[in-house]
Amino acid sequence: MALSAYDIFSLLMVSLLWGATNPFLRKGAEGLEAVQEDKTVKQLFSELKFLIFNYKYVIPFLLNQSGSLVFYITLASTELSLAVPFCNSLALVFTLITGKIIGEEFGGKRAFLGMFLTTVGITLCIASSVNINT
Repeated sequence: MALSAYDIFSLLMVSLLWGATNPFLRKGAEGLEAVQEDKTVKQLFSELKFLIFNYKYVIPFLLNQSGSLVFYITLASTELSLAVPFCNSLALVFTLITGKIIGEEFGGKRAFLGMFLTTVGITLCIASSVNINT
């Protein structure tokens, strides 16, 4: 099954929604370790309450989950063997870029090399799967 421009765009959106939200989820969850309760069940519910009522966590979480919805819909027209590595590897690239933009550590030359190789690999996958007639 060949990829159409719509499929590529959809998979890019999934990667962006999954990857770009990860640094914001980390920032939104800051302070969770300070939630302390005596019993395990009470600890669980206290942590859930902390996250659910924290808009800095909920908004990125909902955006991340919308990426999962787009991924599920896109799977109807794309091959699973291409969609999964495409989305997961580009999500990592978007996570690194977004993290750098908001001030997180980048990872240095190795991270840059990894992003470059990931981009080359995805480009090769797309080039071998693109349907030129659509």
